[in-house]
Amino acid sequence: MGLLALILLAALGAAALIGFVYIKEITLPEQGDSDVIIVLGAQVKADGTPSEALRRRLAAALEEYRRKRQVIIVCGAQGGDEPRAEGDVMRDWLVAQGVPEEDVVAETASFNTRQNLEYAKAIMEHRGLGEALIVTSDYHVARALELCARVGIRATGKGSPSKPEYFLKNHLREGLSWIKFWLEGM
Repeated sequence: MGLLALILLAALGAAALIGFVYIKEITLPEQGDSDVIIVLGAQVKADGTPSEALRRRLAAALEEYRRKRQVIIVCGAQGGDEPRAEGDVMRDWLVAQGVPEEDVVAETASFNTRQNLEYAKAIMEHRGLGEALIVTSDYHVARALELCARVGIRATGKGSPSKPEYFLKNHLREGLSWIKFWLEGM
């Protein structure tokens, strides 16, 4: 009976985390005006091209850029299994889509979301930019905006759609990241 209760408790906890992340995702504040778009990094494939998640983030950022020309900061270092830094791959993808090089700044030193935003903030301050639009995967926007508040970036967000078949995995992993976020804030 004890093992069954533990399994049930774990399942309820996982369901609660998934539900929490989904509610945060669908109740985001309206997208505001911005003078900079910050695109958070994601995996680069072994062939040096953006993963599907990263390509979707870039497409969402490009859509906003085409709506209103502004600086785009693309964030992410080179992971151990990546052939190039995420920021460099993102910059090259955007330039290939017609974004002028002078409008894209690649930040290539950050290894997590907090660093993405801290380093992007320094670029914003250097360039006199004040209002950011954070572009990341749909399930990740709410926590990214909370991190913006912690590092002092005024921002709203835009989520790129994730593949439906990864809904449970992405939302559970993001729920665990929220727990880490709360613990770090204590």
